[in-house]
Amino acid sequence: MEYSEKVMDHFMNPRNVGVIEDASGVGQVGNLKCGDIMKVYLKIENGRIEDAKFKTFGCGAAVATSSMATELVKGKTLQEALEVTNKAVMEALDGLPPVKVHCSCLAEEALHAALWDYAQKNQMEIHGLKAPVEDIDELHQNENED
Repeated sequence: MEYSEKVMDHFMNPRNVGVIEDASGVGQVGNLKCGDIMKVYLKIENGRIEDAKFKTFGCGAAVATSSMATELVKGKTLQEALEVTNKAVMEALDGLPPVKVHCSCLAEEALHAALWDYAQKNQMEIHGLKAPVEDIDELHQNENED
């Protein structure tokens, strides 16, 4: 399996690893098939993501996508953060092997789950944000049924 230099860099030197104690929003998703679990913490002030941290239990690609996703959302508005999709994460990492694409989906979903948590705590709606799923396999089964 061939990984890009950026994937290897974010795996070997992940950015934003850790916990934000008083996080504005926390999201956790997993993939029961591969056993990856990703938790994202966001600190949000005045409608902007001031800080983002993650804890990931999983393969190198899962760590790399978590690292890149948290880098991509820092400083963004909530609406801009919602636009950080799995495709954006993959592009920023110069691609992922096909069998590892689900890791970028995990990063997107964990991020969206943290945004959802924040929105729920603050009785607000973020346009286009959907309720999170526990296991990303549910998402892909639903997509395949459409």
